[in-house]
Amino acid sequence: MSIITIHEAKTHLSQLIQRALDGEEIIIAKRDQPLVRLEVIREKKPERRFGGLKDIVIRMSDSFDDPMDELGNWGSEQSSKVAEDSATYGKKK
Repeated sequence: MSIITIHEAKTHLSQLIQRALDGEEIIIAKRDQPLVRLEVIREKKPERRFGGLKDIVIRMSDSFDDPMDELGNWGSEQSSKVAEDSATYGKKK
């Protein structure tokens, strides 16, 4: 952290800006009283917008919902069993 007088800040403003861009904290003071801080303005992140990707997928293939051969029979047993009877829940068979 550097404390700089107003006069020094006016004289060396471009150098102080570069030091701030390099991550140094620069305080500008009037005599011994700190007045302001020279900071880098961080780019504001764009606001999230609901449905912002809706126009990305223009067309889906007709085979989108078809079974995938690479997976074989994986998951067929688990997916057919949606819920268990509460009496057998958690019990080993």
